[in-house]
Amino acid sequence: MSFTADRLLLFGATGDLAQRMLLPSLCALDADELLGADVKIIGTARSEMSDNEFRNFARAALEKFLPADRRGGMAHFLNRLTYQTLDATTLEGFDDLAGKVGTPARGLAIFLSTAPSLFEPTIKGLQHAGLDGPNVRMCLEKPLGTNLGSSCEINDAVASAFPEDRIFRIDHYLGKETVQNLLALRFANILFEPLWNAAHIEHVEITVAETVGLEGRVAFYDDAGALRDMVQNHMLQLLALVAMEPPSSFDATSVRDEKVKVLRSLRQVSENETVTGQYRAGAISGKAVPGYDEELGKPSTTETFVAIKAHVDNWRWKGVPFYLRTGKRLPRRVTEIVVQFRCVPHSIFAEKGAKMTPNQLVIGIQPEENISLSLMAKVPGLDREGIRLRSVPLDIAMPDAFTGLHRRIAYERLLLDLIEGDQTLFVRRDEVEAQWEWVDAIRALWEAQTLEPKTYTSGSWGPSAAIALAERDGVTWHE
Repeated sequence: MSFTADRLLLFGATGDLAQRMLLPSLCALDADELLGADVKIIGTARSEMSDNEFRNFARAALEKFLPADRRGGMAHFLNRLTYQTLDATTLEGFDDLAGKVGTPARGLAIFLSTAPSLFEPTIKGLQHAGLDGPNVRMCLEKPLGTNLGSSCEINDAVASAFPEDRIFRIDHYLGKETVQNLLALRFANILFEPLWNAAHIEHVEITVAETVGLEGRVAFYDDAGALRDMVQNHMLQLLALVAMEPPSSFDATSVRDEKVKVLRSLRQVSENETVTGQYRAGAISGKAVPGYDEELGKPSTTETFVAIKAHVDNWRWKGVPFYLRTGKRLPRRVTEIVVQFRCVPHSIFAEKGAKMTPNQLVIGIQPEENISLSLMAKVPGLDREGIRLRSVPLDIAMPDAFTGLHRRIAYERLLLDLIEGDQTLFVRRDEVEAQWEWVDAIRALWEAQTLEPKTYTSGSWGPSAAIALAERDGVTWHE
């Protein structure tokens, strides 16, 4: 059922995500007049607050996390906000919550940003209070479980109240402009798609590097590790977008059908195709930082770094390795996709002494959103000592290419899609379960090998074994 919601209910409304992302994104949308005039936003959490206290709380978050030039009409946005205290572990407060929500004229969108352990009691509470009708849709923030079994339990609990066409599983990477631009790059330009296959591409690298350590996520991160925290969701979604077949149209069903085909084509990883690491004390940007064990306060076997050599066993990608790498306390913060093309089959310049470098496409996702394509060009000169060729980058910086347009927070797009009911950039259940199935097999492999992470110095690019993982194939990580 298609409807644009006129009520948005935020669970976890006093949490870190709400302060940093959700409230600033909604305020920015309001400033651009993208929220309907009658849209009301109801926050709920355990904290005792009145409506005015919540508005003051939201104002402080906006002043801290939203750029000043995007706060236009902040008072108008704050007037949309109301608040209801709720303990989601009991049914008692849900009737009061329903009263606060009121009767939507068109529909209700719910954003559930709570601990996974609260998902099932929250769903039961919503059912008890009648907040699960046909004009209600549910958005789930990760983590959605710790393995396939727990993910299925969460999905089953949500499915008991909401059908799949009203469930929105969020992965904020899919809201980033450059991630969406990957689809435009592939499917709106005749230049790339004929070359986007094993005949012309040698390998693909996907890197998600962070300079931070635990950053207050001690309990969560030590239970999760890099594989569950980053690979299972963000990195596999990026891989799926790179490797998917052209969908018949840009709609939720077509796009997600093609992504899940890729995820189901992932070959199980072999024992020599993964490397894990854990950072030790070192320096980031010239500043000394402690090791993971020091931050945690105890020894741990949780990986803070993982590198994987993955394979997509289908017609398009057979034989093309996908190198995935993610870690904490690495030299710089960067998320990028590198598509390495093959060498030309024959160099007509070889006899003139020219050396060739294969073309390379680099798609920067964060912190800089850009696209760079390296092309071979002749170095100016009379060539009396031979022809010289050089790789020249063709750079497109997205902020420069689209001057005058706001660089939007990823959640702006996703929250607006939730309100309007567009599931294209959200993750379907079969995608989540295919991702978990592949990741669970890796963890089972590690457990069978009693694998412990190798240490690496903070400020380095991870264990030396990660370099060797790629160099065995003659590949050097893009840095």
